[in-house]
Amino acid sequence: MSNSPAPKRALGLWMLTALVAGNMIGSGIFLLPASLASFGSISLIAWVLTALGAICLGLVFAKLGSIMPRVGGPYAYCREGFGNFTGFQIAYNYWIALWVGNAAIAVAAVSYLTVFFPGFKNNGELTLIVSVGLVWLMTIINIIGVRQAGIFQLVTTILKLLPLILIGTFGLLYIHPSYLTQVNTSGQSHFSAITGAATLTLWSFIGLESASVPADDVENPQVTIPKATILGVVITSVVYILSTVAIMGVIPMSQLAKSNSPYADAAQMMFGHTAYYVIAIGAIISCLGALNGWTLLQGQIPLAAARDGLFPKVFAKETRQGTPHVGLIVSSLLITALLISTYGFGLVQQFTLIILIATLASLIPYFFTCLAELMIFIKYKEQFNGKRLTKSVIISILGMLYSFWAIYGSGQQILFYGGLLFFSSVPVYVWMQWNSSRIR
Repeated sequence: MSNSPAPKRALGLWMLTALVAGNMIGSGIFLLPASLASFGSISLIAWVLTALGAICLGLVFAKLGSIMPRVGGPYAYCREGFGNFTGFQIAYNYWIALWVGNAAIAVAAVSYLTVFFPGFKNNGELTLIVSVGLVWLMTIINIIGVRQAGIFQLVTTILKLLPLILIGTFGLLYIHPSYLTQVNTSGQSHFSAITGAATLTLWSFIGLESASVPADDVENPQVTIPKATILGVVITSVVYILSTVAIMGVIPMSQLAKSNSPYADAAQMMFGHTAYYVIAIGAIISCLGALNGWTLLQGQIPLAAARDGLFPKVFAKETRQGTPHVGLIVSSLLITALLISTYGFGLVQQFTLIILIATLASLIPYFFTCLAELMIFIKYKEQFNGKRLTKSVIISILGMLYSFWAIYGSGQQILFYGGLLFFSSVPVYVWMQWNSSRIR
C-alpha cells in the first residue's frame, strides 16, 4: 500500500453547509410570499410542514451520505438500491431538474435586475442575452475549479442571508396582527389550501441533497455530509418561516398578492426607500449564489452516471482541476436552448412554467431515494441493527410520504408533463444499452 498522502479535499463543513443553504435560498423565497398571499396565513402551516418534510428528506440524504459517500447523490443511492435501470432514470430526471432549475434562476435574476434597469421589462432580446450570459459566467467559474466555486458560494450565501435575517428579525417589530387573521383566502378547503401552498413552498427547499452530490470533493464525508445537510436545512427553515411571517404581517394580503417584489416592498415600508434597493441587491446576489451552486451540481450527476457506464463516456472527462467540464458545458447549452424557446412568454410566466417542471423533476428522485434507503437497509441488513435502524426507517417512510403528497399537490397538468419526462428516459436507456452492446 502506498504511503503517499491522500489528495486534499476541497469542501469543508462550512463550504458544504453554504452549498446546501445557498442552493435552497435562491430565487424562490424572494417571490413566494406574493404567491402564498392568495392562500392566506394558512400558508404558514404549509411552510412548517414543508420544513418538516425537508428535514426528513435531509436526514435521509445525511444517513445515506454517511454510509455511502459517493458522487451523484440521489442517482448513486437509487442505483445501489434498485439497479442500473432505475439509477439511470433518476440520474436522467435529476440532471434535467438541475439544468431546468438553473434556467429558472437565471430568469429570476434578470427579473430582479429590472429594479435597476426598468428597460429590461419590455425588451425580450436583452433579457435573453443577460440571462444566457449569467448562465455561462457561472459555468466558467465552475470550470475553473470546484474550490473556487465553493468559496464563491460561501461568500454569496453570507451576503444573501443578511437581508433575509434583517426582515425575519427586525421585521417582526412592524407586524400588524390583524393582517395575519386572514387565514384562508383561497376559497378552497383548509386541506386543499395547505396542499397547494406546500407545493409552492417546496421549490424553496429544492437543493437539500446538495451536500451528498460532490462527495469526492468533501473533507471527511462520513461526518461532514450529515452535519452540513442538517445545518443547511435548519438554517434555511428558520429564515424562511420568520421572514414570511414578517412580510405577511406588514403587507395586507390583498396588496401582497399583487406585489412583484414582496421583500423589497416590505423593506420599503419598514425602513424606507433605500432599503428597497438594498433588498433588491440581496435578491440578485441570492440568485447568483444559487445559480453557481446548481451549476456545480449539473456537472456532477452526468459525471457519476458516466463513470458507471450509464451516460456517454464523454461526460466522465475532467479538467486538470478535476472539473467535469463536458457535463457543465452540455448542461449550459441545454439551458440556453430552453431560455431561447421560452423567452417570449414574459419573465414571470417563463419563471413559473420552468420552476413547476423543475420541482416535479426533483420530487421523483426524492421519492425514489427514500425507498432506496430501505432497499439498502435490506441488502446490507447485517451492517445495521438496533434503535438507530428503526429511527432511520421511520424517517425514510415519512420522507417518502411527504414526497408523494408534494407530487400529488403539483396538479394534473404538471403531473402529465412530468410523467412524459420520466418515461422519456426509457428509450434513452435502451439506446445507451444498444450502443454499449455494439461496442463490445
